[in-house]
Amino acid sequence: MKIGVNVPNFGPGTDPGVLRGWARTVEDLGYDLLMVSDHVAITPDVAARYPAPFYEPFTTLSWLAGLTTRVRLGTTVLIAPYRHPLLTARMAANVNELSGGRLVLGIGAGWARQEFAALGVPFARRGRLTDDHLRGLREAWADTAGYGDRPIPVWVGGNSDAGQRRAVRFGDAWHPLRPTVAWLREAAVRLAAHADDLGRPAPALAPRIALGLTARPVVGPDRLAGQGTIGQVVEDLAALRSLGAEAVILDPYGGDPRQTCHPEAAWQALATVAAHLTPSPRTGTEHPS
Repeated sequence: MKIGVNVPNFGPGTDPGVLRGWARTVEDLGYDLLMVSDHVAITPDVAARYPAPFYEPFTTLSWLAGLTTRVRLGTTVLIAPYRHPLLTARMAANVNELSGGRLVLGIGAGWARQEFAALGVPFARRGRLTDDHLRGLREAWADTAGYGDRPIPVWVGGNSDAGQRRAVRFGDAWHPLRPTVAWLREAAVRLAAHADDLGRPAPALAPRIALGLTARPVVGPDRLAGQGTIGQVVEDLAALRSLGAEAVILDPYGGDPRQTCHPEAAWQALATVAAHLTPSPRTGTEHPS
């Protein structure tokens, strides 16, 4: 099971120097993936949680590709309706080629109504637009002479049944965001059922989970995977591995933009998790101890 990190590419504390520090931390600790988010128009609904400056993901990942050598680079998630599928296909193929085949493309339908309005994209049609986008990507990449022949894994986000069906039809992995372990166990059963209904193999499981270390255990049915003591986090990772997760992305951003001004706290949490994985991510992430 690969373990990666969702890196804040936004917020008042984020600048090129901080992004460089994130890249160095994630790669030096041995994590397998470094992923960033996507917004285009920082409308009030977006800014409340993900304020400017917001570094565009393909530009950022291209730059980070030159600062790293091993870690895979990706989006969690690119909002499909914001771009023409041929533009996404070209940018993704170029980043993949420039990085030596290290791109993972996470894609979702989006949620910010004001941002959709600012871009002139119909919010009510975002699901169908995302399906069309994914279909267009696959068709474009079939032209290996034009887009290269390095495969780009596509992770399809969306915690709903519609998101699961989309992942079955178009994705290499289903990429749910910030679940509880109990919810994910039930959702994995639903994912398999959707795959059976559609007559297709179930995609791999690659969730993004919260990372919030605490001194005391967090209890209750609403505890998100990745929240609690280091022992609880290690147990969560073991549970996800038992569910067959191919990859898990740790998300240390808790929703307060002021956190981006003090990334050292997140870096320490990532170092703590890395120290409790066996084997260490420095030598290859397989499973928690």
